[in-house]
Amino acid sequence: MQDIWAERALLPEGWAEEVRVSVAEDGRIAGVGIGADAGGAKRTGLLLPAPVNVHSHAFQRAMAGLTERRGPDPRDSFWTWRQLMFRFLDRLTPDHVQAIAAFVQMEMLEAGYATNAEFHYLHHQPGGVPYDDLAEMSRRIAAAADQTGIGLCLLPVHYQFGGCDGRDLGPGQIRFGNDRERFDRLHAGAVEALAPLPADTTHGVAPHSLRAVGVDDLKSYGARYATGPIHMHLAEQIPEVEEVEAHWGARPVEWALEHMGLDGRWCLIHCTQMEPQETQGLAETGAVAGLCPITESSLGDGIFDGVRWLGHGGRIAIGSDSNIRIALAEELRTLDYSQRLRDHSRAALATAEKSTGRRLYDTMLAGGAQAAGRETGALEKGRWADMVALDAGSIHLVGRAGDTALDAWIFAGDDRLVTDVWAAGRHRVQAGRHVAREAITAAYRRTLADLKDAL
Repeated sequence: MQDIWAERALLPEGWAEEVRVSVAEDGRIAGVGIGADAGGAKRTGLLLPAPVNVHSHAFQRAMAGLTERRGPDPRDSFWTWRQLMFRFLDRLTPDHVQAIAAFVQMEMLEAGYATNAEFHYLHHQPGGVPYDDLAEMSRRIAAAADQTGIGLCLLPVHYQFGGCDGRDLGPGQIRFGNDRERFDRLHAGAVEALAPLPADTTHGVAPHSLRAVGVDDLKSYGARYATGPIHMHLAEQIPEVEEVEAHWGARPVEWALEHMGLDGRWCLIHCTQMEPQETQGLAETGAVAGLCPITESSLGDGIFDGVRWLGHGGRIAIGSDSNIRIALAEELRTLDYSQRLRDHSRAALATAEKSTGRRLYDTMLAGGAQAAGRETGALEKGRWADMVALDAGSIHLVGRAGDTALDAWIFAGDDRLVTDVWAAGRHRVQAGRHVAREAITAAYRRTLADLKDAL
């Protein structure tokens, strides 16, 4: 048993002072006491449930900073960036992927996330030939999680076609490809690769997008994979909307609502190109919107309609996607500021009952737990002990209490306020640094040196 004592903590019933959280050997919260004595416990300042990072492509972290020049195309876009990404990934080996994934997971933990939901689609060798072990790359993601101690929800990605017309996959992209039969074998191997990891590990499946999987398969996904979360990119870019509409006769969200049986098991990523009625309809299915505001800004995706989504009871989870910058507070700030800029308003996502930061944090916790199939999101008995502690002595938190402290962290501070993080009771961040930072960083440095001429 380990005990953590906090000056203040966010509990399901609200804020409390002098809170003692007891964590059992299995990584679950064994008890929560209010007005408790701190004797013998690990002392912290402000204790919060730690959220899930709901969407990540780990390998893209090593591309950060390499794609900020305009190419020969007079209008740089997501689609030109995508071609550079395909060129880059053709250099990656399994050793590279493991080192990059470990570094990404370390950064997530240091930013305050306890769980990595990895949307994992880099499966095969350059040229598309499978490794001898079809799940080789999934094993490398699992090995990284074993080193970092992060909670893992592994989502092997089904990626079969290069577009809605069923065309073959192109260079680079071919490393992702599997027909349904081979994907089922890969998925089984990926699940087996998770066996050595702790009991809080979860898994699901991820049809990449409407463009990459066939119509019949998409219609049957919920029935074919009857348990676990299902994640999918949806309605991210205008050309994507146009392609789906041209081939299938409906906009992406419209088509998915009509044909895919969407419910609370689904997490739809981005959804930055939706009409108002689509936003309302998708929110009412109970599916989670997986938002990645920093990446969506970087790639020019568009602005998610968070005001309407939350107004219709929708849940949100936050991810770092391309991992160009892993910064939890900044993701939330970017999401809210996008709403303000679009609507010429302030505190766009606040309500009469909850401040902006509190509303965003609450929905992110619930949405992330749902989307990862993980028993987390609250400091209460029986949940996994996923916790993040902030420095109550930070200048940003002086005189700030309750919801205002969350607002101060998100809008005035940054992730340097994070002092400690536990993932299912594993105390992996201490004094703001991951306990294995030196070894993880050294391996990542060697990988970057190998890839210095990749673009």
